[in-house]
Amino acid sequence: MTDVLPEDSEDALMIGRIWDTESNGPRVAAFSGKHAYDLQPVWATVSDLLESETLLADVRASLTTPRWRIADLVDASLARDSARPHLLAPVDLQVIKACGVTFVDSMIERVIEERTGGDPHQAARMRELVGAALGGSLQGVRPGSAEADEARKVLTAEGLWSQYLEVGIGPDPEVFTKAPVLSSVGTGAMIGIPSFSSWNNPEPELVLLVNSAGKTVGATLGNDVNLRDVEGRSALLLGKAKDNNASSALGPFIRLFDEVFTMETLRTEEILLNVQGKDGYQLVGSSNVGRISRSFEELVGATIGDHHQYPDGIALYTGTLFAPTQDRDEPGQGFTHHLGDIVQISSPHLGTLINEVGATEKIPAWCFGIRDLMNYIHSGGGRTNLAQR
Repeated sequence: MTDVLPEDSEDALMIGRIWDTESNGPRVAAFSGKHAYDLQPVWATVSDLLESETLLADVRASLTTPRWRIADLVDASLARDSARPHLLAPVDLQVIKACGVTFVDSMIERVIEERTGGDPHQAARMRELVGAALGGSLQGVRPGSAEADEARKVLTAEGLWSQYLEVGIGPDPEVFTKAPVLSSVGTGAMIGIPSFSSWNNPEPELVLLVNSAGKTVGATLGNDVNLRDVEGRSALLLGKAKDNNASSALGPFIRLFDEVFTMETLRTEEILLNVQGKDGYQLVGSSNVGRISRSFEELVGATIGDHHQYPDGIALYTGTLFAPTQDRDEPGQGFTHHLGDIVQISSPHLGTLINEVGATEKIPAWCFGIRDLMNYIHSGGGRTNLAQR
């Protein structure tokens, strides 16, 4: 079994979802030690569970009779064996939101995409031009500060001001809807690259789980798959660049905040990326969340609050430091995916999310939606605890 668990899994309190082949539907589950526990008889959805005011006690109380072995679930997931119980994305009714341009390094790459019109062949030259105009680094510049405003003036004078710099160092972060409810895929599943894209990359990110009250209750890993050529043509094509079949991967589990794992733990979390191609190509990178330019609290507050409510909560991608520039095919073109790439995103406290790249038009279609989930619950596949409140 490929180990997908956090390094300190013995201390981790984790929840997620499992496709159950006996009832032919998704089950809310808790994970502890080597086993997974069925929470579905009480909690019909992960969204509902995360609303509980006694969340930690509720999950701990469920760790009585194990139903599945984690090793078996992982093996089935990585084999994409739908005939056996396997892991799903650990969210269900939450809206999948994302923050962009929250790291300076990737912000500069977004500027380059825009300036080249999504043409990777011009990227190396534009990278030199932007670097020369900056005369150094914007690392450490506080968005919305007087220093950021001065950088805005300098770049404008050079003719290089950009909408990406606006959200990167301006007063307001970029927040967008990444994917429809229930469309995210879990560890082991395929992620999709559409045939119309020839310049694209993974975006490994920390994802926060926030309930309807705006309380951040846990975290997971995510791959915010990005089509650089599409978004580079126009930021108004963000939906086409970001929201395609299997373009949002989450998992392997949601780790709940508790006495030993808190928001403070994540402020310096190291996120690792490993892309292994069938051609022998390998891309390895790491980033520290501590380099993010806006706090978690600021990003959550910009997404949910008096100005916008989410009754079922949100899963919030917090942005990525990665914008790979390492050449893969032609010199100066940088990185792009090949079909069959194995993408591993990992961190010490959150485990490992593993996916294979496939053609969006050919990988399994998204078929199980909100109507199917409601039918499953009401047919007896799961029982909600709303009546008990």
